[in-house]
Amino acid sequence: MKVGLVGCGDIARKAYLPFAKEKQSTFEVVACCDVRQEVAVALAAEFDIPKVHERIEELIADPEVEVVLNLTHPAAHAPVNLQALRAGKHAYCEKPFALTREEGEEVLAAAREKNLQVGCAPDTVLGVGIQSCRKLLEDGAIGKPLFAKIHMGGAGHEHWHPNPAFYYQQGGGPMLDMGPYYLSALVQLLGPIQSVEGRAVSGFETRTIGSEPLKGTVIPVQTPTHYVGSMQMACGVIVQVLFSFDLKFGADGSNLPEIYGTEGTLRCTDPNGFKGEPMLNQVYPRGELKPQAPAFSYEGGRGLGLVDMIQAIQENRAPRASGEIAHHILEAMLAFHDSEATGKRIALKSTCAQPPMMDFTS
Repeated sequence: MKVGLVGCGDIARKAYLPFAKEKQSTFEVVACCDVRQEVAVALAAEFDIPKVHERIEELIADPEVEVVLNLTHPAAHAPVNLQALRAGKHAYCEKPFALTREEGEEVLAAAREKNLQVGCAPDTVLGVGIQSCRKLLEDGAIGKPLFAKIHMGGAGHEHWHPNPAFYYQQGGGPMLDMGPYYLSALVQLLGPIQSVEGRAVSGFETRTIGSEPLKGTVIPVQTPTHYVGSMQMACGVIVQVLFSFDLKFGADGSNLPEIYGTEGTLRCTDPNGFKGEPMLNQVYPRGELKPQAPAFSYEGGRGLGLVDMIQAIQENRAPRASGEIAHHILEAMLAFHDSEATGKRIALKSTCAQPPMMDFTS
């Protein structure tokens, strides 16, 4: 299928387009645009993209474009998706799916009305790492899953990112930045989320940029930067949750998800990567986690979810990185804010189907 790219920044140049070169049998990027025209022109020259449009509206109206690949700023994810869908084009965007529940619901409604597909990253969870974890669970390696842990703690992005202010504004923070990877992995492994109970706070009122070119600039913190709490999955598994940019001096422990069952413990691969070896212990009471060979051998890369969505369009099935899953995860992440505000457990209104495992080997 013919793809039009909106947003020509680093993630397009360093991740999506190199992977697209390998998957030209599935999709071809035929046009691009960016608010910075010179960036779009340079990207088109580097990756042999035939057309550069000056405006998003022109790209979406291009009759050759069948799918819009939306790699814009998070605040533009839902608006650009809506423009594409209303023009009769399928859409696939980076995470998060939207910044509010209402935006996400509007996008899903437009896709249903037009009978189009909408997909959303992260697609790292479709890689051999998490999919191999999924197979271990389905093969009964740990018996019945009972509990799980997802932790992602660190010092934040201002010590390395060239322009980190966004991460501390509304729509930023560790939950909306990193949560999609971990919660998407949970949905792939265990199915939908039922409820959330947690705290969403900030440890620091300001951040000082330590990287060039803005080194020394003080930025205000306008969003929670430390989330802690629990989630209950629809299957009954209770999940311990921590996401933080406030652990400035490091954290003791692994950022890898763990699932604890009646017959064993599974340490999953990094949800922010496509590869890795699951770690499994089935020895009671003091066995050690041991690496397990991946169950699959296909190559992953940013754009794997787009490949699967295009195949889903052709096969008349739901994508494995669907808008429905991404919206469900968005609601779960925002529920931590609601729980902080009310002091109550928040039951989610949305749900989603647990997608089937990946089934191709090349």
